[in-house]
Formats: sequence, structure tokens, C-alpha cells
Amino acid sequence: MAIQAYDIVEKMKNCREISTLCPIDVIAGNSIQVEFKAVVADAIESIPAALGSLLTCLFLYGSVARGSAIPGKSDLDLTIVLTRHASDQERRVLEQLRLNLEDHHSEIVKVDFDVGVLTDVLDPANALSWGYWLKHECLCIYGNDLSQHFDAFLPSRAIAEAINRGYGDTLNDYAYRITSAVDLITARRLQKEAARKLVRSTNVLRPIAYPCWPRTLEDYFFHFSKWYPSLAQDLEFFLVQAREPNASVTKFNARLAHFVSWMQLEQQRP
Repeated sequence: MAIQAYDIVEKMKNCREISTLCPIDVIAGNSIQVEFKAVVADAIESIPAALGSLLTCLFLYGSVARGSAIPGKSDLDLTIVLTRHASDQERRVLEQLRLNLEDHHSEIVKVDFDVGVLTDVLDPANALSWGYWLKHECLCIYGNDLSQHFDAFLPSRAIAEAINRGYGDTLNDYAYRITSAVDLITARRLQKEAARKLVRSTNVLRPIAYPCWPRTLEDYFFHFSKWYPSLAQDLEFFLVQAREPNASVTKFNARLAHFVSWMQLEQQRP
């Protein structure tokens, strides 16, 4: 059954303190769900063993970190910080590690590695991107907890823009890959990823003084609908696709291109 986004919004209106907590507050208060302890333990064992001194630290983020993952439907999201840029051979090792985790654990749908380099992570110029990311979105599960290098960040549009820098190019690349997909299963997976990226990227349009951070896809939809009520139905399409993609490639890419173009124009408005 397709998600009825407006029903979600009505229910969320009745919730106490919609998204007033930063994600780290949620992460810190939850232990790993029992269904996902095995895959997290596997990551903690296999990744350091394969990377050795190349690895600085390993972070968990997303629904597994928040304690809201659903077995058989959620992804395992990991941020990996390396001491230096990986060689081609080391990148192949990382990809094999990712595939091994997917193959050995049916409780997760997909594994995502978000890879950074220590000098970039600690560069003051990247404080609004890497600093915020580690401090408020991630849970250190191995190595040196680099989040301790940063003070807590207040919600801001500047952080939203830093986190989502280049979202237009990323989503245009998704459109190309969806069109080029060799089968429907691959196309659906890419549509799901692109829809999630788009929903989250709408945070770049947040008002300057808006006080809260969204946590879930439904949160992003809820906040966007308050800012742009006339466009709620357009974003609802992508909220549905982010859960159960069912649109044709032609329809999905056309709506994606239209929405991204609108977002970029809106972002430039004074």
C-alpha cells in the first residue's frame, strides 16, 4: 500500500515536540536493536581487520543508529574515516567489505559506506559539513571518536547547505543511472535512493531562523509542507517512491528534473 503522506502529517501534528531534538539526542539514548547487533558486530570486526592502519574510525548513522530500523527493510549506513586517501586496490577492498555485509545479513537491504579522510574531516573549513555530521548524525562504534573535536551545532540553513552541497549534480547523476539501469530491480533501487536524497535535500530551503532539525523522511516532508504547502503533493510523490518505488523511469526522472530545477531556483531567491 502506498504511503499516504497527508495522513502521516495529520498524525504528526498531534505528536509532542515534533523534531525538536537534534538526531544525536535520539542516537545517544538508544542501544542497537537486537535484530541488528550481528551486522553491526560484523562491521566492527571485518572493516578494521581488512583496513588496518588505514582506518581511523568507524561511525554508524541512519535508522540503525537511531534505533528505528525495520528488519528486511532498512539499510546499514556507515561513515568510514581513513588516515589518507585510499588506493585503487584499497577502494576495491572497501567495496568487497560492503558486499560481504550485504550478502551475509538478510536483516538489512543494503549497506552504504560514506568515506572520508582525516585531514578533510578535521579541516575547519568543513566544520559545517563533516563537523556537524559526526557530532549530530553519527555514533562512533570503533576507533577515535572524532565527534569529540566539535562543539554542538545549532540548527541553521548554512549547515543544511553544507551537508547537501552538490545535491543537484548528485540527483542528475541518479537520473542518468536510472535510465541506464540494466533491469527493473536496479532501476527501482536507484529510484528509492534518489527519492530519499531529494526529500532530505529540501532542508536547504529551511527558513534562516528555523529552530529544529528533521530526523526521518516523514519529518522532512512535514517541515517542507509547512514552508511550501502548495508543493506538498509534489514532494509526497517522492516520499512514496522513497519507501516503495513504483513509478516508471520516464515519469520518475521527469518529476525529479522538474523538482530539482525548482529547488535550485528557489534556493537562489533572496
